[in-house]
Amino acid sequence: MRVRSLATIPKPVVLLVVISMSAQIFWHSVQPGNRAQARDLISSPSVSSLRLLSFGDPVFLAKLLMLWLQAFDNQPGVSVPYDDLDYDKVEGWLGSILQLDPGGQYPLLAASRLYAQVPDEAKQRQMLEFVYKQFLIDPQNRWPWLAHAAIVAKHRLKDLPLALKFSRAIVDKSTSNDIPAWASQLQLLVLEEMGELETMQFLIGGLLTSGKITDPKEINYLNQRLQELSEKIN
Repeated sequence: MRVRSLATIPKPVVLLVVISMSAQIFWHSVQPGNRAQARDLISSPSVSSLRLLSFGDPVFLAKLLMLWLQAFDNQPGVSVPYDDLDYDKVEGWLGSILQLDPGGQYPLLAASRLYAQVPDEAKQRQMLEFVYKQFLIDPQNRWPWLAHAAIVAKHRLKDLPLALKFSRAIVDKSTSNDIPAWASQLQLLVLEEMGELETMQFLIGGLLTSGKITDPKEINYLNQRLQELSEKIN
C-alpha cells in the first residue's frame, strides 16, 4: 500500500485538524473535575426492533448487549454499584437478550450470580424470580440456574418456602434424565430443614418407584434415607 507524505496533504485540512484537536484539549482542560455523572440505564427496546438492528445475526447482537449491560457499572469517571441500577430495566434487558439468543446461558448466570448478590433483598428476590420465570420457558436447559437460585434463597435469604418452590420445580417441570442427583434431591434438603419428614418420605418413595434413578449407589442412599425417616416418624 502506498503511503502518502504529509507534505501532500492540503494545508487547510492540516490546519482544521490542528484547530479541532486544540479545541478539544482546551475544552477538557477547563471542565471541573466533579462533572462526571452516572448515566441512567435506558429501557430495552422491543425485541422486534433489536432483531432489525441485528442485521440477521441476533445471537451476535445478544452477546454484545450482554457485555454492554454487564459493563454498565463502569462509566467514564464514575462507578455505579449494581444495587443503584433500576432492576426493572435490568430485567427487561436480560429478558430481551434471552429472546434474541434463547440458547444463551449467560443472562441467567448474571441474574443468579451477579445481580442477585446485591445487599438489597427486594432486588435479590426480583432476580431469582426472573430466573424462575425463564426456567419455565426451557426447563431442560435452564435448570442449573434455578438450582443456584434455590441455594441462594435457602442460604442467603433464609427463605425455605421459596427455596422449596424452586427446587421442586426442577423435578416437576424437567423431564430430562441428565439432571444430576444433587439437583433433583435439592428439595429433600429443604424439606428436612423445614421439618417436613413425612413429605420427604413420600417424595423419596416416588423417586424410587419413578424409574428415573438408575445409579445403584443413589438408589442405596435413598433407601437408607427412607429407613432413617421411617424410624424418626415412628
